[in-house]
Amino acid sequence: MNNKDNNYCLQVTGKSKLLGVIGDPIEHSLSPVMHNAALSKLGLDYVYLPFPIAPENLEVAIAGFAAVGVVGFSVTIPHKQAIIPLLSEISPVAEAIGAVNTVTRQGDRWVGTNTDVEGFIAPLQTTYQQNWSQKQAVILGNGGAARAVVAGCIQLGFSEVHLVGRNKNKLDEFRQSWHNSPFVNKFEVHAWEELSNLISQANLLVNSTPVGMYPHVDNSPLSAAEMANLPTDAIAYDLIYIPKPTKFLHLAEQQGAIAIDGLEMLVQQGAAALKIWLQRDNVPVDEMRQALKNHLGI
Repeated sequence: MNNKDNNYCLQVTGKSKLLGVIGDPIEHSLSPVMHNAALSKLGLDYVYLPFPIAPENLEVAIAGFAAVGVVGFSVTIPHKQAIIPLLSEISPVAEAIGAVNTVTRQGDRWVGTNTDVEGFIAPLQTTYQQNWSQKQAVILGNGGAARAVVAGCIQLGFSEVHLVGRNKNKLDEFRQSWHNSPFVNKFEVHAWEELSNLISQANLLVNSTPVGMYPHVDNSPLSAAEMANLPTDAIAYDLIYIPKPTKFLHLAEQQGAIAIDGLEMLVQQGAAALKIWLQRDNVPVDEMRQALKNHLGI
């Protein structure tokens, strides 16, 4: 299996161990690009494959993975919550946020965890080290991606975490879905109409919505007028990584804010998963990042 664009060559043998990612759809996933680059760099006889699994086929697919000896797999939309009942055990962080993105085979058991939180906070910890206990975070959106962002902000120790959504029913559902979590009383939900007051106090503004994702590159969850309320020393973080920068980040940079896109979160959550599957402390993160940049032409 050759990929000249990413400068690695992966040889699949009859002894190759299987890793992969499940989702529906899955054709767009960049996980195989970065994981196979890392596996090739390490010289390991593994291959990481995308598996399109429809929701109605999830249970039989997981049983099939056990039958063919899959070592582990990533989980993306729409399975991050639906897979939990099919696992023997989930980690405390996955239980707290109610979502799994990484599954490992341990003996005859499937064990799930969530590395999205680690991926989200990585650039904030390494590049923008601050006393977060004096800061406020504002999160746009209340979908699945927002769960890891909420948990990450709480883990970093933000004094206030505010989540804003447009649909009151979905906001209520989001809030109620945390009722068994230790994080339940550590964040607040708000209607979109409250956003302007929140933005003016935000030290971290996160877009966890898909608004502005390719091909809708001219869209932003916030208008230029709304973004004008963002403090000049704030950090704007968009979980989207294509285009680079997104309209959201472009508007934030015009206000003098620091911009972070979703590429580093993608890399870091993948690196954390690979460490679990391979049972090693170090993986070639630089190669994973560069493989993605080469693939995306950035």
